[in-house]
Amino acid sequence: MYAAMSKPMVGHRSKDFIALYQGLQPDLQALMYTSDPVYISTSSSWGVMEGSIRNLTIKGVLNCMNGAFSDKWNDVAKRCGKEAGALQFEWGQPIDPAAVRKELATGKYDVITLIHNETSTGTMSDLPAIMAVLKEFPDVISVVDSVSSFTVVPIKKDELGIDVLLSGSQKALSLPPGLSVVSVSERARQRAAKVPGRGYYFDFLEFHANHEKGMTPSTPCISLINGLRAKVDEIKAEGIEARYTRHAKTNAMVHAWAEKHGFKLFPDKKYASKGLSCIANTRNVDLEALNKALKSRFKCVIDGGYGKIKGKTFRISNMGDETEATIGQLLGQLDTLLAELPKA
Repeated sequence: MYAAMSKPMVGHRSKDFIALYQGLQPDLQALMYTSDPVYISTSSSWGVMEGSIRNLTIKGVLNCMNGAFSDKWNDVAKRCGKEAGALQFEWGQPIDPAAVRKELATGKYDVITLIHNETSTGTMSDLPAIMAVLKEFPDVISVVDSVSSFTVVPIKKDELGIDVLLSGSQKALSLPPGLSVVSVSERARQRAAKVPGRGYYFDFLEFHANHEKGMTPSTPCISLINGLRAKVDEIKAEGIEARYTRHAKTNAMVHAWAEKHGFKLFPDKKYASKGLSCIANTRNVDLEALNKALKSRFKCVIDGGYGKIKGKTFRISNMGDETEATIGQLLGQLDTLLAELPKA
């Protein structure tokens, strides 16, 4: 991947770039289970997340909130000047499809946002159940963030009826940060055509007009796109089903480790993420000291909790390129350090 990123530069309006962009399309579509175009954006995922709100909202946007990142989406919507409703759930709880139905039945909303896998709490909501509810509201456009679930579990965009499916480079894809992919349905583009004030950089219609020419609207980070090409080739070589299986195995390893050491998952295990584990710090371990020792002795780190649950939880990622060998090594290092903690 890094070798691919160091390839000689080409012009972003050149035939070489067009071949790179167009060559990625069928593979990205296959990974998203869609026949819709997949646009490539040089931005963090928040760029296309904000862009989705600006492109699609006329009446109002319902933001499903159950963690730091989904909560932030409501703030973003308000900063865009949109009417925004907050469907709030406790951190660690999944999005309740029945509650979604109740809110959409008010008729106040024509867009809904949700994060499939809330990374801050390691909680994965039941996307098929939520999308089944959305089919009862054909005027509501759905926007789904799959940043930490894309290629971890299958997300069948067209079958589920997702209008906008987006992901970023730095989590489940294990690429450096700064790149997003977003697949947009035709009906979402038709909605965008009716919305003033879409801006330019994230305008879906600009994306599509340039997409049809094998290009991006603005100068892209071609090095990252070369990296994406290499990463997609790695996924194809492994096989997508094998990739799903690998994530399931490494995720189960972390869950078993946590249980062995007397920890509990922060969310209900039924809704636990398959790409990372958010673990409640039930043993009141000094996570800052643990992480400092882990870094200095083993050159590894874990996350000491995010936002308001920092210190109360910790997160271990098994997404992307992690294998049974690498996860086993990390868990062994944590075993060593936990054994050295003073007994209560």
